[in-house]
Amino acid sequence: MFRGYMKNFLRQSSLTLLIFGLLLTAALILADRHVCRSTSDRILTYEEAADVHPDCILVLGAGVRGNIPSPMLEDRLKTGIALYQNGTADRLLMSGDHGRKDYDEVNVMKNYAIEHGVPSSNIFMDHAGFSTYESMYRARNIFGARKIIIVTQQYHLYRAIYDAQALGLDAYGVASDSRDYKGQLYRDFREILARGKDFLYGIFQPPPTYLGETISLYGNGDVTNDR
Repeated sequence: MFRGYMKNFLRQSSLTLLIFGLLLTAALILADRHVCRSTSDRILTYEEAADVHPDCILVLGAGVRGNIPSPMLEDRLKTGIALYQNGTADRLLMSGDHGRKDYDEVNVMKNYAIEHGVPSSNIFMDHAGFSTYESMYRARNIFGARKIIIVTQQYHLYRAIYDAQALGLDAYGVASDSRDYKGQLYRDFREILARGKDFLYGIFQPPPTYLGETISLYGNGDVTNDR
């Protein structure tokens, strides 16, 4: 009798888990499609971006090794600098992870831009851009941005623009893909999960890890220096 009960319990539990898994998968697919479809018309070319007149060009951080940007980050920086140079905006906002003393994306990003001719005073650093959503939240609440051009790889742009729009920003994006990146299949899969997460973030809008005093994008970017 006990064995029969356990078999029935396990069968029902397996069925419940299967149904739950199918529902979760369907929800992720729907969220993924919604995020991509609702933002695809906001991805612009260099020429189109020059007519937007945003408050800033927001370059999203990625991995660094010491003082060297990863290939993905280097391409984002090159794209952001090119947009700055073609007059899209005269302010760069570098948003990335600087949560530890031994890991610093944003100073690497700023130094790279300075080395390529952008004045330090026109480069702002967001040291607490720990996620795409937090970068958008802090761009709005800390730096006072209302209209932005986001720079990252295209697979990531959909979610970045979606997060920004959910927070009330008038957001556009320019893709920085200029090469193939190792491990992209894994990133594409992970991005589906991230889009589902940020779909919920857009509804509930939790605060970021850190906020702080406001910093005007129309001031001097050197106020964000920590060195």
